[in-house]
Amino acid sequence: MFVVEDEPRSIEAEAYRTLRTNIQYSSIDKEIKSIVVTSACAMEGKSTVSGNLALSFAQNGKKVIIVDCDLRKPSIHRKFNISNLCGFSEVMIGKETLENAIQKYKPNFHILTSGKIPPNPSEMINSTTMNNILEELKQEYDIVVIDSPPLEAVTDGQILSTKVDGTILVLKAGESKIESVKEAKNLLNKVGANILGLVINQVSKNKKKYYYYYGTDEKSVATET
Repeated sequence: MFVVEDEPRSIEAEAYRTLRTNIQYSSIDKEIKSIVVTSACAMEGKSTVSGNLALSFAQNGKKVIIVDCDLRKPSIHRKFNISNLCGFSEVMIGKETLENAIQKYKPNFHILTSGKIPPNPSEMINSTTMNNILEELKQEYDIVVIDSPPLEAVTDGQILSTKVDGTILVLKAGESKIESVKEAKNLLNKVGANILGLVINQVSKNKKKYYYYYGTDEKSVATET
């Protein structure tokens, strides 16, 4: 499921390490500690990218947590094969403490699953409680990776992008429509999101190169996953 963990010497894993390095050097004045990973549409691989990126930071000696803020169709718990009985939603409504909801996957890699699907995801994400939780996580961890819903479907991703240090936009090679990608970028720009880059997911295996785009250049980057 996660090439960074299962195939650390692969070209795909190296692509994630390159992405990690580029993120670390993407800002001179401000350290990047919190990152939202989103996509234009569903089924573009954003959750897989989130997991691989988080694991890559952990392998580099950082204390990392990945948070599943896709409160409509969560998948992080399935990808890591862990329980989702208690998670982010329970912490938000005060039913559980943050400490108890966080699950330890590895000594320096923790996971906060989505928990039960709430009736009001956007309001929950746009709350003061969300801000407080995020600040608490940033105090405890070197890197906070947030898996967000797709931008085209709901406003959750836009809201989350305003609360973090940077945003990664994922698209699927050969399938993502350029119009959808442009619209997703426009949605992020409208709220002043710091777009760190565009990750092209599932590049053909016969291509040995991978590319990375971040900032405002018209270059592009791809990870092969």
